[in-house]
Amino acid sequence: MRERPSKGPRPSLTLDRIVGAAVSLASAEGLDAVSMGRVAKELGVSTMSLYRYVSAKSELYVLMQEAATGTPPDHLPPPGADWREALAAWAWAMREVYHRNLWLLRVPVAGPPATPNMVAWWEKALVALEGTGLDEGAVLSVTLLVSGYVKNEAVLTADLAAVVAAGDDPPEQVMARYSRTLRRLADPEEYPAVTRVLDSGVLDVADEPEDEFRFGLERILDGVAVLVAARGTAS
Repeated sequence: MRERPSKGPRPSLTLDRIVGAAVSLASAEGLDAVSMGRVAKELGVSTMSLYRYVSAKSELYVLMQEAATGTPPDHLPPPGADWREALAAWAWAMREVYHRNLWLLRVPVAGPPATPNMVAWWEKALVALEGTGLDEGAVLSVTLLVSGYVKNEAVLTADLAAVVAAGDDPPEQVMARYSRTLRRLADPEEYPAVTRVLDSGVLDVADEPEDEFRFGLERILDGVAVLVAARGTAS
């Protein structure tokens, strides 16, 4: 909303170039690598020249998040579609954004959505819940619940993937090693429930991240469906 430099000769530096360089740096080296000085170096300009366009690194983060998030994809169900299908599609699309830009998960939360693309995503989620009979407060709470789940799952998946990538073993061997270690530490008499899980063999196999995400999302939507049905009965 702040006016950017516009007078004088056409500048070689633009806001899009600054944000693009910062996003490329974050994608290659992580969010911690992004600083005003480092971005200026990547662009071959002085650090002070960046401050004509961006007031601080926190503002640069907002612009980076806006650029990387983009607008909601066209394939999302239109208004009036089944709320569960629409909200699930929204969650999967949001998950794809995070997994395509893992550094986004490290951007500090500065407040509720306040940029065009973020508001557009928020709008899609709210519209998905139209026709459920839920009041605006409940619609907002459901949106926050689902978006929080999407982000938390992406953080967990990214962190586990980083652990696996740090070693030379495939995920199956990592899980098998974890299972063996846990068997040595968990006394069956003190931890009978943990022992039953270990004996079942479920920890010996690395599940696909998509399967875990689908399971959790479906359970959340099951709960929302109960809420929708209860509100419908009450009305």
